[in-house]
This record gives sequence, C-alpha cells and structure tokens, in this order.
Amino acid sequence: MDSNEKKAEFIIGRHPAIAALKSQQAINKVFIQENNASDALREISQLARKKKIIVSTVPKSKLDLLTDNQNHQGVVVAIAAFEYASLDDIFACAAKENEDPFFLILDGIEDPHNLGSIMRTADAAGVHGIIIPKRRAVQLTSTVAKTSTGAIEHVPVVRVNNLVQTVQSLKDKGMWVFGTDMNGNDFRKWNAKGAVALVIGNEGKGITPLLKKECDEILTIPMIGHVQSLNASVAAALVIYQGFTSRRS
Repeated sequence: MDSNEKKAEFIIGRHPAIAALKSQQAINKVFIQENNASDALREISQLARKKKIIVSTVPKSKLDLLTDNQNHQGVVVAIAAFEYASLDDIFACAAKENEDPFFLILDGIEDPHNLGSIMRTADAAGVHGIIIPKRRAVQLTSTVAKTSTGAIEHVPVVRVNNLVQTVQSLKDKGMWVFGTDMNGNDFRKWNAKGAVALVIGNEGKGITPLLKKECDEILTIPMIGHVQSLNASVAAALVIYQGFTSRRS
C-alpha cells in the first residue's frame, strides 16, 4: 500500500460506490476485485471510466487490506476527504425546495453505524441538513458512508465548535428546537410544521444538560416493555418520521 492510499478515505460496497460515482464527490481511484464479473461491478467500472477515473483491478487480498477485512463486495473507492457544509448551505437547501427548514442536531453520536443509519432516514424524510460537533462525536468516515448506502452524498452535514451557541443562533433566526429524552411530551403529538430542528442525544448519556435547556420542548417515545431504551438510530427514525408526517399533513 503506498503512502497516498494510507491517507485516503475509502467508500466500500457496491451501492455506496455507485452513489459516489453518480455524485459530485471527488474520487481519486476505483479498485475492482479481479475475476469478479458481476453486473454491479461492471456498472461501477463503466461509470468510473466515463468520468475518467482510474480503475485498478486487484486481488481480493488487496481489497481486504484496504478495508481492514470489512465486507467490501469486490469494490473500494478512494475519495478525497469528505466535505462539510455550512449553516448557510443547509438553509439554502430548504429554500431551494421552497420549504421551511428541517434540521437534525446530533449531540455526541459516537457510533458511525448510527450516524450512517440516521443519514439514511434523514434523506428519506426530507431533512435539509445535519449538524454535528467537531469534538467528542463521530465524523464522516468510510463506515458512515457505507452504512448510509449513498445518503451521505445527498444530506449535507455541518460541523460546529459549540452546539449550544449554534442552537441559540438558530433560535435567533426563528427556528423552534425540539429535544429527545426519557421524560417529555409524547412524540406522536409533535407538530413539526414551520422551521424546526430536532436534537438527538448521545447513545448512552442523551442530550447534554446545557443543550437541553435551550430546547423549546422535549419529546419522548412511550415504551411499555422491559427494556426502556431504543438504539439511537431507531429512536431518531421514529421521531424524524413523526416530523415528516406532521409537516405534510
């Protein structure tokens, strides 16, 4: 492995690779597994060559090495570092759709699979942008890209230094901010019409106290089972879709 490959970010898997090649993502190189003539890999190779991207046919062992033995499905795409958006960018996304802004604020999500899954839901539900902190939280990585199955190419992500200050700024712009916690109002009654931001907390600790104080309302998911918690991405999906439903009712 040369020094450039060691520094590269990788997108792995067939669907994420196709999504990246159809997007504006800056791609350095595509690695295709030799002796694999599947239709999906043939499509990936054709897409890459149309964009004049180098395609390298390599043994499976090479792909295993590049991906630390993850399930790469015979393809690895070496990309430039993931680009982050600005707050102005995500407001512009809402304006382009002629819609009131609908943002997600992720307070310390640490698992890249959770972030990727949340991005898939956000894309499906018409969320205009996701805001994450620069520290003590997962950033955009190849694992996030793979789990998002292409949504990373369509949902802009903003990194900020301070979530509390960012929320205060959003409220100054007329947005309503809703948090999620074990104690709050039933999320099924949430009316998300207008300009809204939804805060999803850390997998174990939830929303930090200072950020919770800035929320206009706290939403909770009623549960009657023995396990009184849900995976962060599952909980996010439920509340996001309540927002989606109420905004289109």
